[in-house]
Formats: sequence, structure tokens, C-alpha cells
Amino acid sequence: MSRPMKIMLVAAEASGDALGAGLARALKSRLGGDLTLVGIGGPRMAAEGITSPFDIADLSIHGWLEGLKAYGLVKQRVADTTDLASRERPDAVVLIDSWGFTIRVAEALRPLMPAVPLIKYVGPQVWASRPGRARTLAAAVDHLLALYAFDAPWFEREGLPTTVVGSQALHVDMSGADPVAFRATRGITADAPLLLVLPGSRPSEIRLMTPVYAATVARLKASMPDLQVAVVVAGTVAASVRAEVADWPVEAHLVEEDDKYAAMKAATVALATSGTVSTELALAGAPMIIAYRFQPLSYAIMRPFFTGKYATLFNHAADEEIAPEYIQKDATPEKLVPAVERLLIDPAARADQSRRQTAALDLMGREGRDPSEIAAEAVLDVIASRSAA
Repeated sequence: MSRPMKIMLVAAEASGDALGAGLARALKSRLGGDLTLVGIGGPRMAAEGITSPFDIADLSIHGWLEGLKAYGLVKQRVADTTDLASRERPDAVVLIDSWGFTIRVAEALRPLMPAVPLIKYVGPQVWASRPGRARTLAAAVDHLLALYAFDAPWFEREGLPTTVVGSQALHVDMSGADPVAFRATRGITADAPLLLVLPGSRPSEIRLMTPVYAATVARLKASMPDLQVAVVVAGTVAASVRAEVADWPVEAHLVEEDDKYAAMKAATVALATSGTVSTELALAGAPMIIAYRFQPLSYAIMRPFFTGKYATLFNHAADEEIAPEYIQKDATPEKLVPAVERLLIDPAARADQSRRQTAALDLMGREGRDPSEIAAEAVLDVIASRSAA
């Protein structure tokens, strides 16, 4: 009897851990006992039976300077990952998001196991910056699972077969999220303005953005005494967010991961660090302001490589700044306060922005099939075609 198919999934941060868990479930539903899963991941993948040999929290790195500082650790974790692959001899390796880490893993695995298909799940956002990464990825892996239709042409031009699977963020089930209960359990009245702050999921984001949000919230509260504030504490950075918010001059309700979607639905306005969360907020109907800061040196190095007009995906899809973006030097309390305040006091502006956000989600493929299911099919097809070759 042949052994069960063995697939290795590699994720290095919270968003990739969530994608890996969804893919693991979809693969198990197809293959059942004929599948063994191994790999690198966080708590969500662990819940699906994938035991990681190390904690991925330290690999959540963003920016060139941060990457240089963490180079030694990244190099060691790449070696740990390739060692695991050498021991397990998987039938395929799926490398999820986290460009800096996963491209190094791919380049290390290629000469080590040339017959094993390498599949990248989520490509670099070459439409926004550094388009040369499309060629780099095409040389390193065999197949790409892209999130959006506008991703595919960049990679297919370089000869990389690509399957558009859609974004899991567009298929979040929010039907069980109860905004009325969220407010009631926290003593927030139905008519009180509620600002939801989402500081990010990377340590560098928390370090750079929470002081900006603290000052912004303090000024808003001074001009709107009835304003209620809630802050999402996400995954691997939850402890640091709690520590930061404990020092804020304004009392804030802390929101755990399980209540995140109810908070999004309950929010009058959201103030969010740029990332996948913007798509989830749009699904929840929350009008938002987007902000982001890099380390100054990292930004100075990276700025010439930025080619996209917008940082927010649905803004890019619509080719319009639906959600106002405040990046780097513009991400200041002086600019964020009036932007947030305008939405807080103007119901018509909120309704208009929410409507346009929803329309942009439709352009991104909101009505498609479950991305995890499509991704699982594509992974198995790649393995089958490699076996038949």
C-alpha cells in the first residue's frame, strides 16, 4: 500500500496561519486519511494538526530595516524549515504569503528537492511596488495561487502558471457577529459614536502606529466626550497591544479576536492600519480611515519602488481613494483627527463611503467560491500533473 499523500504548508505570520488553516481543512475534506500534513505555522494551523518546530511570532517582519535586523534569525528559520522538508519528504510544499521568508525557503528547497512542486500561496503585490519580484518568483516556484484577478497577468507574463483563488477575507462569515450584543455587554449605548481602532498584526506596526492612534483618540475624545473607543488585540501581538493601550489617556474597550467582526459591525467608524483588515471592515459595512508608517530609513529605501496609487486593495480595485489613506508623513494625529471626525459627525458621508466600499468588493470577486476550496483543488492538480509527467 502506498503511503498517504504528504503536503507541507509553510506560514510565517498570523494572516498566513489563517490561510494555511483554511487550506488544511479543505485538503483534509478531500483526502481524509489519505493525507498527512506537516509544516510551519501558528495556532490556527496547529489546531488542524500541523505542529510547527518553532514559534513564528518573531518572523512577522515588515520593512527593509527590520528585515536587516532580523537577518540572522530569518536565516536560521529558513534552515530549520528546509531541515523539516528534508526529513518529511513531502509531495508538495505550499509557501504562504510572507515574501521575505518564503522566497528564501523556496530558493533553498529548489536544489534540495528539485522534483517536489513548490507552490506559492499569495504573491507579492507587484502592482504596488517592485514588479521585478514577479520574475524572481517565477524562477523559484512552480505555481502561484493568486488572490485577485488583477494579480495574475504580472506573473503569467513571466511564465509562472497562476490560479486565481480569491481572497478569504472576501468570504468571512459574519452572520454570527452581533453588534447589538457587542455594545450591550460593554455598556455602549446604541446611539453612542464608537471608534474601532485596529493597530495591526506585526510588532513593528504596533510600535509605530499605537502612539499615533493614542494621540488621535485623545484629541477626538476631547472634542467628542461621548465617543467610545474599542481596540482590536490581534493574535501574536495581543500582549503588546494591551500594554500600549493600558497607557492611553483614554479608556478603551479591548476586543479579542473572537469579537472582532461584531466590533466591526458595531463601529460607527474604523481607524485601521493598512492591511487585509480593510477588506473585512468593508464587508462589515464600516467606513474607515487607513493609516500606515514604516521605519523612516526603511521607507526612504522602499519609496522609489512604490508604483501603485493606493495601499488599500479595494481602493486599487476601484482605482479610486474610497477609504482615505494617510501614509508615512501623513499618518499624524493632525491629519487623522479631522478625517475621522468628519465621518463620525456626518451620517451621509458614512453611508456613501460604505456603499462605495461594498461596490469595490464586488470588483474584487466577493461572490466567488470559497478560496480555500479552490486552492486545495489547485494544489492537488499541481501534484497530479507533476506525478503524471
